[in-house]
Amino acid sequence: MKKVNIINGLLLLYLIVMSIIGWPGNKPDADYPHYFLIMGITLLAIFLLRWLQIRRLRWREKQEEEKKHKTEDHF
Repeated sequence: MKKVNIINGLLLLYLIVMSIIGWPGNKPDADYPHYFLIMGITLLAIFLLRWLQIRRLRWREKQEEEKKHKTEDHF
């Protein structure tokens, strides 16, 4: 399993735990739109982080491949 998947899995698990702890259902003046807005923004941040991590990983692999080809061309 790649490091990207582990990090995102842990962030999603953290979000689930925190959303259960912060559930406004027991409060008399529950603010559900605010609660779900925060959850949505957090999910968006997690998926944006995943996209950036995958993009960086692909860029790094491409750079290593180009470096490998350059060293092979010299011999």
